[in-house]
Amino acid sequence: MTDTIKKTLRDSAAMRWTALLLLALAMFCSYIFVDILSPIKDLMQSQRGWDSLAFGTMQGAETFLNVFVFFLIFAGIILDKMGVRFTAVLSGAVMLVGACIKYYAISESFIGSGLESWFTNNLNYIPVFDELGISPFYRGMPASAKLAAVGFMIFGCGVEMGGITVSRGIVKWFKGRETALAMGSEMALARLGVATCMIFSPFFAKLGGEINVSRSVAFGVVLLCIALIMCIVYFFMDRKLDEQTGEAEEKDDPFKISDIGKILTSLGFWLVALLCVLYYSAIFPFQKYAVNMLQCNLTLTPGTGFWASGSVTIVQYIIMLVVAACSFSSNFSKAKSRKYGLMAVAVVALVVYCFMGYMRGSAETVFAVFPLLAVAITPVLGSYVDHKGKAASMLMIGSILLVLCHLTFAFVLPLFKGSAVGGIIVAYLTILVLGASFSLVPAALWPSVPKLVDEKIIGSAYALIFWIQNIGLWLFPLLIGKVLDATNPGVEDPTKLNYTAPLVMLACLGIAAFLIGLLLKALDKKKGYGLEEPNM
Repeated sequence: MTDTIKKTLRDSAAMRWTALLLLALAMFCSYIFVDILSPIKDLMQSQRGWDSLAFGTMQGAETFLNVFVFFLIFAGIILDKMGVRFTAVLSGAVMLVGACIKYYAISESFIGSGLESWFTNNLNYIPVFDELGISPFYRGMPASAKLAAVGFMIFGCGVEMGGITVSRGIVKWFKGRETALAMGSEMALARLGVATCMIFSPFFAKLGGEINVSRSVAFGVVLLCIALIMCIVYFFMDRKLDEQTGEAEEKDDPFKISDIGKILTSLGFWLVALLCVLYYSAIFPFQKYAVNMLQCNLTLTPGTGFWASGSVTIVQYIIMLVVAACSFSSNFSKAKSRKYGLMAVAVVALVVYCFMGYMRGSAETVFAVFPLLAVAITPVLGSYVDHKGKAASMLMIGSILLVLCHLTFAFVLPLFKGSAVGGIIVAYLTILVLGASFSLVPAALWPSVPKLVDEKIIGSAYALIFWIQNIGLWLFPLLIGKVLDATNPGVEDPTKLNYTAPLVMLACLGIAAFLIGLLLKALDKKKGYGLEEPNM
């Protein structure tokens, strides 16, 4: 029996980390598409007539079907009944379909088409949803934004299904091993998609000196084709694992509605879910507006010559990869000389990267540093949780950092308006710390879920958490857009907006998350969930 166990793919470190890499690459591509329009919000207004309300409504549509048609709940049931590999491929296909629709909506082909006319004249009023104030459309919303919202809804179903599938897949391949390290590493690598998006979305939109926003979306569509290929390769790896272990992909026990009841009656589950929705609502919606916020608060002088060329984009991205690769690899280097050598290279490369962002005078390349510190420390945090525990405490620390960063953006950064160097330094430091705070969630929160629910229904548990999280991801992009319009009456220049009110709103979410973290830690001490205990 022992010899058989040693021969499984799961027992091979190379194979289980290869499986993780496939899942991480798929999520990397999906993260790029999630924010593909975020760094070109100003161009969407000038090229397609999307004001802040239209932009925020379209961005919030990503989670509409997940929240109000309960697709995420169904996704969890599909995951529990059909297994990881089937759901992974399904999620990749759904993402690609939604992305193609969004691409057509933003393309030149849509302009003047009969479909544009139909969307202009329809979907201006949706019974019940309008009365409840939750409609994904509104009267006067640009037709391109409406169809893009439809595509983004479908994409959102796929990407959130993919999120719970990846979490379940990691539990399957790493249970009893370095689970938190694996989850943290997967999210660290996937979040490089945010930086990639910030760098390349404007690059493709402005390629050749002619602005075409649909090129940015086309870039994302191509990457989602690659994501689907990664899911298919993972399918065969996962099937091989089940053949070796004799585990059935489908469950012997059929899914019961009572299983969801077991999850919902757990107070620990609800605290984790609330912490998740508050935390993510203060990050992901902010990402969609972050570049525009920097454009409004930084004194940026667009670079000339080399700094304005397409070549600098490629060079800067390569340097970013050096930062990510060296900082990430340093976590796994046992030799101190090699470890500190990699860290030194990463620090030097990061300084060079930041200098290039300053010389380019580009807000999107400034915000692209967001995931870099997270890439460096997420594996460390994950390993710490695996060996030392303290997951609930780490979530509280992350909430405090979240509050401080949003308040810095709201009140400190505007003080440096007019000081190019001072403003850029404050922006870089705050963005890096914000990214670091975000890394605490995958390293500490997600590995805690298996401690709260039975393994048989863990897919449904992740689905419920993602569903609750998606309520915030639907609501807050819309709220930020409405608050911006309300607090900036008559401001037509998208680079002259005042972001103080939305940032204070997001900081309040961090305060609430900290309070929930306190309750979670107290409950863990009382109930003995083991959230503060090591995973291994």
